[in-house]
Amino acid sequence: MKSAMGRHEQVRRILRWVLAANLAVIVAKLIVGLRTGSIAVLGDAAHSGVDAINNVVGLAAMRFAAAPPDAEHPYGHGKFETLAALAVAAFLSVTCFELVQSAIERLIRGGAPPDLEPAMVILLAAALVVNTVVALSEARASQKLSSEILAADARHTASDVFVTAGVLIGLAITTWTGWAPADAWLALAVAAVVAHSGYKIFRETIPVLVDERAMDPVEIDEVASEVPGVRAVSRIRSRGKSVGRFAELTIRVAPGETVVSAHEIADEVEHQVAIQLGFTDVTVHVEPHVN
Repeated sequence: MKSAMGRHEQVRRILRWVLAANLAVIVAKLIVGLRTGSIAVLGDAAHSGVDAINNVVGLAAMRFAAAPPDAEHPYGHGKFETLAALAVAAFLSVTCFELVQSAIERLIRGGAPPDLEPAMVILLAAALVVNTVVALSEARASQKLSSEILAADARHTASDVFVTAGVLIGLAITTWTGWAPADAWLALAVAAVVAHSGYKIFRETIPVLVDERAMDPVEIDEVASEVPGVRAVSRIRSRGKSVGRFAELTIRVAPGETVVSAHEIADEVEHQVAIQLGFTDVTVHVEPHVN
């Protein structure tokens, strides 16, 4: 339990650090967007704003996820972390809609091209550097801690890096050419990136929420069958992802095994499946093997 609690605290610490960085980036992008009148930059700021909201949601979710199993939640509270990752995708869909709506309005009504000053370029470039550092650091931490919320947030921040880079290039082109609609088309491109990020998160979180199998039963069968005393393995089920994976299976032992010896075999199967395949909890049922 200490290890799990320590992991949750590490994830929360990283999310707090990322939240501070995201707030600084939001301020920088808002300044640039308001000074230049660029809806693409303001959309980028909104994208970063979703990052900050995600961090707050993640911090709250991790507090729930860190709670130990109880009578009402015998499998623990790990899915709160998955729900937080799903919330990231929901926020992204709202951002995408707002961006598309603003871009279409700009294309219909028209407007002057953004006025890009050198100081604004430097500020936006600084935000790009911060986003890059955050995305790389968070991605490494998500792998080390097997955290779904950190992985989802790192992916969103990485998309923010590409969005900001594209916005910088697009603003430069708009400033040089004076073509006003370029900013609106750039905002639509930002919306496409946001939509893609949300889709990827949906694709990874939904299987966890609907209890898609965590592993091919053949792999579990192979590990369990290697334990001395196991004659056959059946009814293999598994669910979960990363931290919080559960497996359940039935083993058949020789009819002559005593209750104690059969229990010892089952304990060893549970241990080997958990250690070799990375399951949090393994439940083994024992039945006599009849020829």
